[in-house]
Order: sequence, then C-alpha cells, then structure tokens
Amino acid sequence: MSNILLKKNKFQNIGISGKYYKIFHFLYRKIYFWLKFRGYNVFLEDKLLQVKIEENIFSSIEKIGKNSDLIIVFGGNGNMLRVAKSIARYNKKIIGINTGNLGFLMDLNPKTAIKYLSEILIGNFFEEKRIILKAEICLNCYKKKKEIAINEIILHAKKIASMIDYEVYINDVFSFSQRSDGLIISTPTGSTAYSLSSGGPIIHPSMDAIILNSIFPHNFFYRTIVIHGNSKIKLKVFSTFKKVLITLDGRSTIPIASKQEILIYKSKYFINFIHPKNFNYFRILKKKLCWSKSSFDL
Repeated sequence: MSNILLKKNKFQNIGISGKYYKIFHFLYRKIYFWLKFRGYNVFLEDKLLQVKIEENIFSSIEKIGKNSDLIIVFGGNGNMLRVAKSIARYNKKIIGINTGNLGFLMDLNPKTAIKYLSEILIGNFFEEKRIILKAEICLNCYKKKKEIAINEIILHAKKIASMIDYEVYINDVFSFSQRSDGLIISTPTGSTAYSLSSGGPIIHPSMDAIILNSIFPHNFFYRTIVIHGNSKIKLKVFSTFKKVLITLDGRSTIPIASKQEILIYKSKYFINFIHPKNFNYFRILKKKLCWSKSSFDL
C-alpha cells in the first residue's frame, strides 16, 4: 500500500497542536521559539491558549491543517487520532511528541524532541502513508451519515456484556453471520489498539489490509479475518430489541437501528506520518508491549 521512503523535503509553515499539560508548559514555548528563531512560520492550535505566547498565532486545527506543511502534535494516541482525523483531507505531514501515556503513534520523546526535529526539518525523515476507514450509515432513504476512523470502527451493543446478531458481507458476498458482543473493523494502525486487546493480530502499519475481529463470539471456531484494504464491508444488524451502536476510534458514536446497513471501506484520504530516519516499527513494539529480549542478549 505505502512504502516507507527517505525524503528530502523542507518546510516553511509549521503547526503545533495538542493537549495542554501544565507540566510541559516550558516545552511548548521552547519548541515554538526554537522554530521561530530558525525562520519558520509557526501556528498554534487554540487548545494551547494557556501557553500564553503574546502573538496572534492561535488558530483552529482545521486552519492549521490547511495552512501548514508539517503539524507537530503534543499528547498521546487519543490526541493524535483527533488531530489526524481533522487534517486528513489536507494530506499534510504529521509527527507526534509523546506527552501522554503509551503513545504508539508518538515518535518523539520530549527530552530529545529538538534533536530529532533538527534532522526532520532539513529533510532527513521517513514518510509513511497509512490507510483510513470510512463508514456510511443510511439514516433514511435520502441521507447518509459518513465518518472516518484511523484505528477502528466497532459495532457493539449499548449495554455492556450484551450480545448482538449481525451479518457480514465482503464485496457484496455473504461471508458469515455472528452472535457476539460486537465486531471490530480495524486498520493496521489500529491493530495495536482495541483489536489487540481482543486477541487480534498485529499488522504492520504500511500494509493495505483490514482486520475483522469479533468480540467474545458465541462460536468455538471463529477466527479473526484479515482482508485486502480495497475490500468493501457491509454489516446488517438484526438485534431488534437491543440498542446497537457504531463507535469510531473510541470518540464518536452513532446509533444503529435493526436491519440498518453499515458500509465500511478504505477512505480516499491517508494519514501522512513522518518518522525520524532511525525509526523501527519492531523496536516500538518491543518497547511499548514490553516484549522480552532475544536469548542472545541475555
């Protein structure tokens, strides 16, 4: 789907986005003035107003996405998902500084961020395009609600520990019916998120694939399915007396009526992550998931 390639590009307009943490107040200001001193045009998201830089440089994330060549995101995975979804249609490059917790999507450590940004800003970085999923829910005969997701789209009952019945069609061909607590439709990026905690496989984020992972299926023989990223998935829900929802990236939720159809497919937009040139996905997995060392290292 996408190759990770070493790029030689330069930037002029840089957006800084994210969640404000008082403990990192000095870091926000430090990076802002460091970039300004080097001649870059710098814009801050209005969520960082507490940084209190006395210039008219605060803007909405949509305007930052439209006007910036590079967006630097502070926070954790949740904030990266929010920002990446907001700017997806602009195809802008994005990188994260981890001021949150686990931070699978955040490459840079606050202590060494400027060191790696120095290299990135002269063009020494890897670029990686990752797929986004799009969901279409028919609300009535004339209107469809459309949403995108970077990690996953989850079909589930509103009530916890309550099973639902649904059918899955892939490319308009019936694939299987299921009774379970729900179904996770995940991107490779989302394979280390909720899908992983439900027993799903880890898929390299550069792969063009979609994961279908049932949550607690009432079936001894069910296994997770991985399909091509160009596949179109249709879900039909048959849980007449239960409230069923679609949740996208754990943030937006849409109610689903019985026999309502949900169409899920790859969006025409991508997330354009950039990484330091020493980025290694398996090193990230080893660190974040606490994988043991090789026996040769003992």
